[in-house]
Amino acid sequence: MNSVRIWIGHAAAAALAALVFLCSPAQANAERIKELASIAGVRDNQLVGYGLVVGLDGSGDQTTQTPFTVQSIINMLGNMGVTLPPGTNLQLKNVAAVMVTAALPSFARPGQAIDVTVSSVGNAKNLRGGTLVMTPLKGIDGQVYAIAQGNMVVGGAGAQGGGASQVINHLAAGRIPGGAIVERAVPATVGQGGTVVFELNDTDFGTARRVVDAINIAYPGAAQALDGRSIEVRAPNDPTMRVAFIGHIESLQVTPVEQAAKVIVNARTGSVVMNKRVTLQNVAVAHGNLTVTVTNQPQVSQPPPLSGGQTVVTPGGQVDISQGGGTIHNVRSAANLADVVKALNVLGAKPMDLVSILQAMKAAGALRAELEVI
Repeated sequence: MNSVRIWIGHAAAAALAALVFLCSPAQANAERIKELASIAGVRDNQLVGYGLVVGLDGSGDQTTQTPFTVQSIINMLGNMGVTLPPGTNLQLKNVAAVMVTAALPSFARPGQAIDVTVSSVGNAKNLRGGTLVMTPLKGIDGQVYAIAQGNMVVGGAGAQGGGASQVINHLAAGRIPGGAIVERAVPATVGQGGTVVFELNDTDFGTARRVVDAINIAYPGAAQALDGRSIEVRAPNDPTMRVAFIGHIESLQVTPVEQAAKVIVNARTGSVVMNKRVTLQNVAVAHGNLTVTVTNQPQVSQPPPLSGGQTVVTPGGQVDISQGGGTIHNVRSAANLADVVKALNVLGAKPMDLVSILQAMKAAGALRAELEVI
């Protein structure tokens, strides 16, 4: 059999290496750089405004308790040429004072529509069916960047009658899709001095290195890591070419480095979440059951006959505290998440008890993970 030799040039070899890199099994869980990082300088800007919602079906603010609603109505009517006699006592039921918030996207231009969220400020019971009156939305610099107005969408329902009421979801807030029109653009520049900086969502030196490698495979020598979060990339000076360049960079696939072992504990709800890097060392755990019982036993005091006294009922209570005999459990070492879950299930502890157990394990050095309490 004749042998055939194939000589590959440096450029072809680089392309082949890139193909092998992108098609390797490690890329099975790859993500786009767009999901891992954002571009420095490209950000939303928060807007806020104070306005009025009208057209409510008797579920607006109680004006006797919210004088600012009455003052706002008087100011609005005055701007429209309606002058009320001095001392007029307005009893409004169909008006509610609200705060209007929105996020102004990057590169938004005048005339574009953005969504707004409307939230009650006073004691309005329901904003369903209301219409937001023209409201200026200002930025942190006090300048007006958008004007909001429109009919609200409230994702809830409520009913009452005969002294009973039922409410589903929240009725004191709603949204207006496309309810604000941009009036002023926020100047934004992407990159300076011929470079663009990509900022990772989470600081990780390993992921930063992989992003740099992926960019340099596509554009040799274009990227360098400034730290564990920022990656500087040389970009074309021409705006049109720069947009295409950034779009291609964001579409590159990168497999992020696995995060450090971490356990997240919500002390308020008892929720426990852990990633797959969590491990356990052999440890003995004893967790007793503490039960507190409060019993209410009313006591009746009956006066003697013909004494003119009245029967009095006084509350009486009894508190009992009992602690069950806790047994010591041998929790074996576990090297993966499934084993950790099995080991913790052996304890038979409730979620709230598991929070205390995990904290004790961390203090004893048996929980090989970062414990974060939120």
